[in-house]
Amino acid sequence: MRIDVDGLACHVATAGPAPASGAPVLVLVHGAANDHAAWHDLMPLLAARGVAALAPDLPGHGRSAGAPPASIEAAADWLLALLDALRLSGVAVAGHSMGSLIALEAAARGGARVGRLALLGATAPMPVSDALLDAARTTPDAACRMVTLWSHTPAFFAAGGGGHGVWGPGRTLAVMRRNATTLAGDLANCNDYRNGLAAAAAVDCPTLLLLGRRDRMTPPRSVQPLQDALRRATRQEIDGCGHALMVERPAAVAAALADFVA
Repeated sequence: MRIDVDGLACHVATAGPAPASGAPVLVLVHGAANDHAAWHDLMPLLAARGVAALAPDLPGHGRSAGAPPASIEAAADWLLALLDALRLSGVAVAGHSMGSLIALEAAARGGARVGRLALLGATAPMPVSDALLDAARTTPDAACRMVTLWSHTPAFFAAGGGGHGVWGPGRTLAVMRRNATTLAGDLANCNDYRNGLAAAAAVDCPTLLLLGRRDRMTPPRSVQPLQDALRRATRQEIDGCGHALMVERPAAVAAALADFVA
């Protein structure tokens, strides 16, 4: 689906019932140097559970026009503008990694427009190492490979993942490579965002923290301050998967999200 947001074309991948059907609606916000394809395995599973899933490409990512947002706050304002353009209110929003910060800030700013919030691979603040920031600026392909390595468990690399002859980590890398020009800015936005705990304290809707138990990028032990700041949070950890939990364990993630938004 194509829709104009602030005068620029936005691509939104969809699956499941129409949002106007009365089905629960879940908007999925991707992470750094990604696009709607990050949710490729998850969306048909959500659709099968009766969830209307919408996965937009952020500006300058995937098939959406415009420059990439210059901050998490700017991306959150854009997300709220997208909800308005789609005439959606009271919907569930889920974000992964950088997308979790965008979703969090949007929920804090958006009032009744966000009725439920799911944060995957989230922590606040979300510091990024100087080595990765430098690599993203100077050798983006090497940085994409670093993020791909850290996003998955060694077992997922060894087993291949993906199914049907698809090497799961390779697919993750391919999506990042086609968005590599956004990586430096996206990582800088994560590193520079300082409003996470204040935003969490302002969120009034039910919130699900969905974590990979073997996440090496946003380890579960780092999430406690965010969990404490959220007033209506529940926490669920998925065993045997890393940061890209919707890639490694899509069925478990889909089940958790569908139950949360039902």
